[in-house]
Amino acid sequence: MSTIQSFRDLIVWQKSMKLVTEIYLATRSFPPEELYALTSQLRRCAISIPSNIAEGYGRRSTLDYKRFLQIAVGSTFELQTQIEIASNLKYLSSELFGNLSNAAKEIELMLLSLINKLIN
Repeated sequence: MSTIQSFRDLIVWQKSMKLVTEIYLATRSFPPEELYALTSQLRRCAISIPSNIAEGYGRRSTLDYKRFLQIAVGSTFELQTQIEIASNLKYLSSELFGNLSNAAKEIELMLLSLINKLIN
């Protein structure tokens, strides 16, 4: 079993980085009028997830780390909501909607598990 040397070693960070890329690729085809609305919002909250994982890790305080992980969880909830909005507006295929939703849900569960490990 390897030890965690950096936030980059965290699988949840790696998966959230992959999700950012997937969100950027998915939003490329959104209508131009969404550029400063839903497109921007989806991208910003997706970016927030790995960014908060990294920032919390770098604080070197369990309390701060937990707080930043909780912010990342909030961003996953926001992202899931926005993915659903994009799907309702027919900006995402049902397959892409499912893939993005499942990835966000998996990250949410991983973050909650990590938070629980920090508490105990």
